[in-house]
Amino acid sequence: MNPRLDISKHLSSAPVRALFNLSAETQKRIDPALFHLIEIRASQINGCAYCIDMHTKDARAAGETEQRIYALDAWRETPFFTERERAALEWTEAVTRVADTHVPDEIYESVSKHFNEEELVALTFAVVVINSWNRLSISFRPEVGSYQPKAVAVHA
Repeated sequence: MNPRLDISKHLSSAPVRALFNLSAETQKRIDPALFHLIEIRASQINGCAYCIDMHTKDARAAGETEQRIYALDAWRETPFFTERERAALEWTEAVTRVADTHVPDEIYESVSKHFNEEELVALTFAVVVINSWNRLSISFRPEVGSYQPKAVAVHA
């Protein structure tokens, strides 16, 4: 696919700055490893090649295992994720597919067992943020594969 628009040329626009700020604020409130899983999973669902490339690179740079990244699309069938991560992934899928799921009560009840209200708000904003970036990237088609992660601290 040919790139359409380079959003990096519009970083000074208020909406782009606002989304970057929302992203940064949201990242402060979610465990970094979980945030990467949310970004990758929503991007897989949305078919956002640029974001999948970006967020898998960022996850690896932060210490995420290849095994978990490769298995993320089939997380229900693997033993690689904690119950809390599973709840977050289920929430991510339901919120990302909101037009189809309307985020069922059962999923809300399930995720509420693992996240308090403040955490659930942050988790939901994490899903909102990556879905917003997915829509921008899919619409503007940046060059896939060009992203290089910044140096990040490796977490345990």
